[in-house]
Amino acid sequence: MTDKIKIELEYVINCSPKVLYNRLSTASGLTEWFADDVRIRGKQYTFVWEGSEQTAEMTLHKDNKLVRFSWVEEEGTYFEFKINRDELTNDVSLIVTDFTDEDEKDETEGLWNSQVSELKHVLGS
Repeated sequence: MTDKIKIELEYVINCSPKVLYNRLSTASGLTEWFADDVRIRGKQYTFVWEGSEQTAEMTLHKDNKLVRFSWVEEEGTYFEFKINRDELTNDVSLIVTDFTDEDEKDETEGLWNSQVSELKHVLGS
């Protein structure tokens, strides 16, 4: 693995874990907010942004709770979506884990903020 740092970002999402999980784990759901296009072949997900492609493998998933995609090109790096529901308030939150170069941390966080804002818009949250 390269010298990347791990970041975790948490967002409150006003929808059910089941609906959210669908947007995080399916090609149609991811295309609505995350990438211009998503193609799936087995466990391999090819994400397309403005003509460039990156491939990741879904290496971990738990229905309505967790999805992890490990990058094929960058061994040891992944991005992960974890869905938490607060037992007291019933609030649903999305925890995004990603890896980035230290000097690109702010830019990466800004990109996730923008992407999750689009996700909230899609969900009507």
